[in-house]
Parts: sequence; C-alpha cells; structure tokens
Amino acid sequence: MDTNVLTNEMVLGIPLFDEAHAALAEQIQLILNGPDEEFDAHLAGLVECLEVDFRLEEQLMEAIDYPATRSHREQHARVLATLHGLAPGDIVNGRKVAALVLPWFQVHLATADTALAVALQMAGRAQEASAEPARRPAGV
Repeated sequence: MDTNVLTNEMVLGIPLFDEAHAALAEQIQLILNGPDEEFDAHLAGLVECLEVDFRLEEQLMEAIDYPATRSHREQHARVLATLHGLAPGDIVNGRKVAALVLPWFQVHLATADTALAVALQMAGRAQEASAEPARRPAGV
C-alpha cells in the first residue's frame, strides 16, 4: 500500500492546513511502519494531531458561519470515535484502522477540506488562517 498520503494535488494552498495535513500523513506512516513497541505512542500522536487539526478547522468554520459545518464536524467525530475505540496495545487492529484512515483522509481532503478552503478564501479568512501559528503536538 502506498503510504504517501499527501500529494501535490492535495495541497490546499493554506499553509496552516497544509502543515497540519503533512503532520497527519507523517503520523499515519509512523503507525503503519514504526516498531511495535512505539505503536501506542504513535497512535496517541495521530489522535492528538487530528484533534488539533479538527479543532482548528471547526473554529474557522464557525468564524465564517460555514453552511456545511455540521456534516464536516460529523466526519471528524466518526474518525476520532473509531480511533478512541481502539484498545491499547492492539497493534493489529490499530494498523488496520490507520490504513483505513488513509483513504478517508484523501477523500476528506479532496472534498470537505477543499470546500472549506474555498469558503475561507471567499470570506477573506484564508490569510487569517495562514497567519496563525501551527499548533503541532509535541514530538511531531
């Protein structure tokens, strides 16, 4: 399986989003390819990256009164619920879930996040989002 989840055509042109998405791609690769003894730490890092990224996106959606906020937020909640439902140390199922996050992430980025990026640009908020400092979790 190709674990290179962030391709050039998936870059949205909003540095804050692009940096967060690159960090997520790195975390997914660490889960899929890292040593078993570091699995739980990498999974926790992925969850933290997603929570930070999703929180930022949701704050931006609220700031512009984005019409698709509810469905976008529901997509985020489903992924987090699945990851939070994994048992600590369940490396086999954890890697299966991480592998499923890859195609979800690609579709979500190409659809929901792209639409949000366009809405932010139209609302004149893309520059504001680009100016905010990236908030990466420790160790990422």
